[in-house]
Amino acid sequence: MSRERLAEILRQPVVVAPMAGGASTPDLVVAAAGAGALGFLAAGYQAGAAMVAQLAQVRAATREAFGVNLFVPGAPAGHPERTAAYVESLAPDAEAVGAALGEASWDDDDWTGKLLALLEDPPAIVSFSFGCPPPDVITSFQDADAAVAVTVTSPEEAQLAAHAGADCLVVQGSEAGAHRATFSDNDGDEPGWDLRALIAAVAEVTDLPQIAAGGIMDAEAAAGLLTGPVLAVQCGTAFLRCPESGAHPVHKAALGDARFTETRVTRAFSGRPARGLANAFMADHPDAPAAYPEINNATRPLRAAAARAGDTDRMSLWAGTGFRAATSRPAAEVVGLLTPRRRAPR
Repeated sequence: MSRERLAEILRQPVVVAPMAGGASTPDLVVAAAGAGALGFLAAGYQAGAAMVAQLAQVRAATREAFGVNLFVPGAPAGHPERTAAYVESLAPDAEAVGAALGEASWDDDDWTGKLLALLEDPPAIVSFSFGCPPPDVITSFQDADAAVAVTVTSPEEAQLAAHAGADCLVVQGSEAGAHRATFSDNDGDEPGWDLRALIAAVAEVTDLPQIAAGGIMDAEAAAGLLTGPVLAVQCGTAFLRCPESGAHPVHKAALGDARFTETRVTRAFSGRPARGLANAFMADHPDAPAAYPEINNATRPLRAAAARAGDTDRMSLWAGTGFRAATSRPAAEVVGLLTPRRRAPR
């Protein structure tokens, strides 16, 4: 797909990130579209039927372009005994919020079902996280006139995505909130590239257009990135507190709570590196093994119960490094706050 066609899909250089787990709603995508931005539905953790229902809601409300993000499934964790021991260590936390831990089971997030459903009537763009889909999957979407974006966190991943045929790359810096979109999940993960360095390093290995993601909270920061290969910026944390966001009210409130002063990267909640507001659960469980989605499935009831109880020390309060600038304004206004008055010259 040409750069010009991608620019048509983007319209403005602001993309609302897919935020799995409920934060990304059809209302948020529609509000973003109405303000000229490209919004993404987050199909992660959803069955295919639920994803299709959300697609229908968006299409009933707008004719503007939008996207859908899918998780590429990885392999089951190779150390079940370590995973079981870690989950067992969480029993006091579960008991404190009146929850029973879930089963530490592996699943593929209904990968095939969602692929088939999307290919029947794809949105303008489909993005992938946690890996690069096989080339035939990418080609199938392109043949259906959908652009394909792959989220990358290193130059090596960018090369793999380019060789597989991706149209563009979502380049995710270490400043980004929630899960790092690394292709592999292992105990030897590096700290990660900061966004500016990653943009430059990716441009050294491929000329694919980039969408920059990680810690972008205002138009000045966006304008500073919109040069060279970067067509747009992708923002998630900036929209978490919006009324259209489906983030839990306790999560929204925590983003503005003076008690929370920093973010950290942890495996404690899910078994995969993710950035969120630093809380007691992170501090108490620094030894979580690489086991996603097994640990994520095991802690889901605990996290839900903590949210119901307003227990922010046991919630996964995902957020990027710029979380303090998040506002409760409507999504359309936030798009305006993020949109540079003029694109920087390329």
